[in-house]
Amino acid sequence: MHKLYEMTTRTIKSMKKFILGGMTAMVMAFSVNAMAADFVAGKDYTVVQNPGKVSVPGKIEVREFFWYGCPHCFTLEPHMQAWLKKIPKDVNFIRTPAAMNPLWEQGARAYYVSEALGVRKRTHLPLFHTNHAGNQQVLQKDAFAKFFTQYGVPEAKFNSMYSSFAITAKIAESNQLAQQYQLSGVPAVVVNGKYVVQGEDGKVTQVVDYLINKERKAK
Repeated sequence: MHKLYEMTTRTIKSMKKFILGGMTAMVMAFSVNAMAADFVAGKDYTVVQNPGKVSVPGKIEVREFFWYGCPHCFTLEPHMQAWLKKIPKDVNFIRTPAAMNPLWEQGARAYYVSEALGVRKRTHLPLFHTNHAGNQQVLQKDAFAKFFTQYGVPEAKFNSMYSSFAITAKIAESNQLAQQYQLSGVPAVVVNGKYVVQGEDGKVTQVVDYLINKERKAK
């Protein structure tokens, strides 16, 4: 009787754990599905009518369009930085400075110069902070040229690279992509050339992750 009682007790406890575990899993699955179901085309993201090609075949592309003078881009940046720390191996991230008007183009050229001269990792965040948390604006060519001297880039070298054929080609590509994705403003994050996500808070990266998973399942 004692052994039977122990077996019965153990069985009941095991069944309780199984049932509770199953219920927990169901709740978690329901929560994930409910959250995923909240991300709706036309509301949380836009489906691109004319999808673009990805830069690295076989990888899911996430392309962020921004402008250094955009306060919404500045607000989104910490969320993107946190997301980048855990970016999946099958995802290729690209920053694309928007150049949709003459003022934005100056910032876009400066960004591409920073890439070409190998100082982007040191200048990108400081440029955002200078424009939005500092007491000065660095949005035009001359201001960018002076700013870059802090990072070992002579003004003459910056100006020469700024107007180069290589940088001009990058500007043309940025504008072509912006037109293809029918962008009207920034920030805008394009997932795999098919979806556009806009916003300035943590929801942006949540929707991006949702769309990444959507593309991953479609492979």
